[in-house]
Amino acid sequence: MATAFETPAALPTLDNSEIARYSRHLILPEVGMEGQQKLKAAKVLCVGTGGLGAPLTYYLAAAGVGTIGLVDFDVVDESNLQRQIIHSTKDVGRPKIESAAEKLTALNPNVKIVKHETMLTSANALDIIKDYDIVADGTDNFPTRYLVNDACVLTGKPNAYGSIFRFEGQASVFATEEGPCYRCLYPEPPPPGLVPSCAEGGVLGILPGLVGVIQATEVIKLILGKGDPLIGRLLLVDSLSMNFRTLKLRKNPDCPVCGKNPTVTELIDYQQFCGIVPEAKVEIVNERPTQNGIPQISATELKQKLDAKEEVFVLDVREPFEYQIANFGGHLIPLGELGARMDELTREAEIVVHCKMGGRSQKACELLSANGFKHITNLSGGITAWSNDVDPSVPKY
Repeated sequence: MATAFETPAALPTLDNSEIARYSRHLILPEVGMEGQQKLKAAKVLCVGTGGLGAPLTYYLAAAGVGTIGLVDFDVVDESNLQRQIIHSTKDVGRPKIESAAEKLTALNPNVKIVKHETMLTSANALDIIKDYDIVADGTDNFPTRYLVNDACVLTGKPNAYGSIFRFEGQASVFATEEGPCYRCLYPEPPPPGLVPSCAEGGVLGILPGLVGVIQATEVIKLILGKGDPLIGRLLLVDSLSMNFRTLKLRKNPDCPVCGKNPTVTELIDYQQFCGIVPEAKVEIVNERPTQNGIPQISATELKQKLDAKEEVFVLDVREPFEYQIANFGGHLIPLGELGARMDELTREAEIVVHCKMGGRSQKACELLSANGFKHITNLSGGITAWSNDVDPSVPKY
């Protein structure tokens, strides 16, 4: 394992146009001609082309990193544009990897872009990562973070790590020979659902710009072999107070991946490791789609019931700020408060529960059913489906 990019026997040359392009690097003694040649020779894999991946890949391409690999399988959504600056309005609906590659090539045609349009999994991670010198982790979920970490340790590739949530971010360099890995910091993932995703908890649009640029800086320092990388240090960013703190990290000798006697010697099932249970299959029970014993109803079916003046109690289990953004009526009890506020509901009433997409409302239905409520139905697809299929005037967020 290495803490910096290992210089090849023969570095690539720079032509006159490259010398002009990178002139502000070349006059830095810490970079110079040799450093820029190292950047040109380097191969960096960026996992994700979203909030972190956008500024990260932009600056690596601008700096002249010779080969940039992109891993992504998602498409551009309008809600991405508040922070994922590599994509634009015209890209909505396009694969993110195509949009990102197009922008990076337009910025610097000297850079080779390698597209891996796939989900990174235990089956393909080692094969993809082996061709790169450094990995930059721009993922937004715990299973993939642990997967990237373990794959980097097993292949000996430094991991330039970043994460963001709401107004706060973290950055470090993991999986080097002398430094800790992600598992040394977080031996166990948090319980499923404890940490909301950005889609549920929100994120300040500019925050991934701050953290992604820090990741890009660490990648370039590793390639050049200059400065003091964030090895053995965790940088904490608080954008509200604009405060940066650094915590010291130590390599855990008992770490199951990078410790003295590792027990994880191959990639595992990271969904299972993070306690994520596969979503139950929807079955047909009494001619009604049912998931985990909870009947499902479509937005159009609910609209028909409401239009027919049927006695249906609509329960909204989103947060109050979400209700302010978009609602179609209903009684608001956030999921986290439902256990203490069940007395606001009638146990024999027909209750249709909804949230943004249908996940939280499914949990609410299961909780209510376990507490004796007889006629509980989940709105499949949530208020998003209502906006898509019933009333487009209801905003999507």
